[in-house]
Amino acid sequence: MLERFNMVNRLDPDPAFILTRLDTALNLARANSVWYLLMGLACCAIELMQTGGPRGDLDRFGSLFRATPRQSDLMIVAGTVTHKMAPRLRRLYDQMAEPKYVIAMGSCANCGGLFNLSYSVVKGVDKILPVDVYLPGCPPRPEALTEALIKLQEKIKKEKYLLKKD
Repeated sequence: MLERFNMVNRLDPDPAFILTRLDTALNLARANSVWYLLMGLACCAIELMQTGGPRGDLDRFGSLFRATPRQSDLMIVAGTVTHKMAPRLRRLYDQMAEPKYVIAMGSCANCGGLFNLSYSVVKGVDKILPVDVYLPGCPPRPEALTEALIKLQEKIKKEKYLLKKD
């Protein structure tokens, strides 16, 4: 028996074992493959595009944009949400598969921004969608969006994915 053990060790001199919980492994895979839905509603969309471009490079986090809600699990709402656009935004959110997340990007998405006194502007996207990460700024820099994605990844890694929710 001891000879067989030594034989195995000679074939693989540095055996490595990784012990983890299934939740941890699933959350690590989910956090590093967040696909986002493009919802560029105003000037913040330019910064969103810059972040997805070669300089910001969200691909290094495993994030890439999808033009369909059925294949994305993150919605980045970038810009001013009007009352006319709100039902459409909610419909796209409802079409996304679970688990789904929302980043409110920019002051206009967070609280209406410069246009909050207008009758046609929603006073924050959190009135129609559950927001996970708020990103302030007018417009926020691409580095800030990258940090918001990292915060969302940290949140995903801490979730209890396999536990039943009542």
